[in-house]
Amino acid sequence: MNTLRTFTTGCGREGKFYSLPALAEQGYSQLSRLPVSIRIVLESLLRNHDGLKVTDKDIANLANYQPKNPGDYEIPFVVARIVLQDFTGVPLLVDLAAMRSAVDRMGKDAKIIEPLVPVDLVVDHSVQVDYAGAGDSLSRNLDLEFHRNRERYEFLKWGEQAFDTFKVVPPGIGIVHQVNLEYLAKCVLEKDGVFYPDTLVGTDSHTTMINGLGVVGWGVGGIEAEAGMLGQPVTFLVPEVVGVYLSGELAAGVTATDLVLRVTEMLRKTKVVGKFVEFYGPGAKALSLPDRATIANMAPEYGATMGFFGIDEITTGYLRGTGRSEELCQTVENYYKAQGLWGIPTEKDALEFSQVVELDISTVKPGVAGPKRPQDRIDVDALKTKWAEILAAPAPDGYGKSESKTATVTVDSKGGISDTITHGSVLIAAITSCTNTSNPSVMFCWRKKPTRWGSPSSHR
Repeated sequence: MNTLRTFTTGCGREGKFYSLPALAEQGYSQLSRLPVSIRIVLESLLRNHDGLKVTDKDIANLANYQPKNPGDYEIPFVVARIVLQDFTGVPLLVDLAAMRSAVDRMGKDAKIIEPLVPVDLVVDHSVQVDYAGAGDSLSRNLDLEFHRNRERYEFLKWGEQAFDTFKVVPPGIGIVHQVNLEYLAKCVLEKDGVFYPDTLVGTDSHTTMINGLGVVGWGVGGIEAEAGMLGQPVTFLVPEVVGVYLSGELAAGVTATDLVLRVTEMLRKTKVVGKFVEFYGPGAKALSLPDRATIANMAPEYGATMGFFGIDEITTGYLRGTGRSEELCQTVENYYKAQGLWGIPTEKDALEFSQVVELDISTVKPGVAGPKRPQDRIDVDALKTKWAEILAAPAPDGYGKSESKTATVTVDSKGGISDTITHGSVLIAAITSCTNTSNPSVMFCWRKKPTRWGSPSSHR
């Protein structure tokens, strides 16, 4: 299949790419109607076709994808890069070191053991709060972290210097998904003059946050990640793709957290486990990039493999706003236009999905999850009544407590002020979560009006 074509990059030069429109001209005319996420996976098959890992049959299977009846074949997906967090990333580096030692003992060059795709390890689960309430608390906590785990960090530093394709983001920079969204992701990568979509797997279930930036990827186990590091395909059963058609805009005072709780409630009822979810429609197009990322991040909660948004001007606006070069941003736009993948469709029947569900996001109200089961969303204006019901209801749906058995606990705050906590008291705590640290609007928990932070004309 001759699908190698050229396009103009952001610096005005000619770049090569494996063209989906060229494939469509070779008897696959329905490609332009397929979900964007499926077409991005198909590009990987085209580019990595070698007759062994990826065969003609693999390409034909996916190019003939039938949304209503996908079939039961497997897809050998070769990802462009790997993202690791420290819990699972350190053991993978140990494996690479062990492989090098084995090769060295055989009298061979240990450098032949090298990840075949770029690997980034982000240390984000380590820093403890031993010091607080002072201007130098952060630096003191970091110093203590390095002191406690010196051998670990010396090993990571060795790995970064020993392997050309292995990089480490040290502690204190940010959560892995935030670093991936704001720094690591490029949307388009290049190797030997060939440009291709940024795709990945990561060793954390919430790797799906990157789907908000139009990057296909999800969380996997350490063995799958290690296979991907060594250039092996991530094999998965061909999925159904559920289209979520969003209309309207968020009302004032409603946050992306409120929206994602509603989306999670809806998609749990839809039963999307093991499926791709792709958001489109005018409501999806109107969402800011951080709001898209918040929804994508929660894919494990609604059970999907991915919660994908396409690439458009909001995406490139976010790339600019987070320090990516103008050349990269223009390359991203030119590449996705050349592939016929630019923009989020606004017409309900623009693409063919296995199933379509709809949500008018202007109807979303402020809400909370829980308190008994986190997947149960409650509107804020119904919280008092619902809480009373849950308190008295028998287990497992409630706590089985009567008003006469309501407990009261007296606590002392840091300032020595006594307070009383009872069942139903609302406590506010500092929660470090990839959901809120990557979205300023939910970190501050207020919204004067719907924003489009990430667009070229936005004001932060």
